[in-house]
Amino acid sequence: MQRVEHDLSGEHWAALKAAWGGCAYCGSTGEPLQRDCVLPVSRGGRYTLENVVPVCRSCNASKCHYEVTGWLRRKGLDESTFLKRYMRIKSAIAVTAVGDD
Repeated sequence: MQRVEHDLSGEHWAALKAAWGGCAYCGSTGEPLQRDCVLPVSRGGRYTLENVVPVCRSCNASKCHYEVTGWLRRKGLDESTFLKRYMRIKSAIAVTAVGDD
């Protein structure tokens, strides 16, 4: 972890939570959200604006180090909906983050 650059700021995390409005994977609301790397750190992912989504504790524990699309399919969650929304939110927040610099 220390050899990899992680640049997710507190402002980025707040923006991600607001944009998703709940768990990025299952949609649950009303519980604390945790940072999950879409591409796990164990597979080369980093804690960055482009790679982190807010998730519930249950989804985070279940996904663990698995690749996201395979895990979504195994859990019976809608892979296509997640990926489309992930790209839309990632793009929108990235534009906002660039404007903040």
